[in-house]
Amino acid sequence: MSSNDDSTVRLTAWVRGRVQGVGFRWWTRSRALELGLVGQARNLADGRVAVVAEGDRERCERLLGLLRGGGTPGRVEEVVEQWGEPKGGFDGFVEA
Repeated sequence: MSSNDDSTVRLTAWVRGRVQGVGFRWWTRSRALELGLVGQARNLADGRVAVVAEGDRERCERLLGLLRGGGTPGRVEEVVEQWGEPKGGFDGFVEA
């Protein structure tokens, strides 16, 4: 356990590339659940996928690394990240 009580964060990542219709959201959900994160992955009208994950900062950073890694479905061209305070309201991790 971390000695830092404020280690829970919200990661928002916008993923650009060929990431819709290729199982990317399902894959992201699976990785997030393995890491014990809550949140969602949803398609955006412009072809990107928005990933919102809340949990331990180290685990969110691991998810971000997986999103940027070469093992995703489809083809990731760019991931833009934003960090913030957790807002709650998630029950598990869903494909929205």
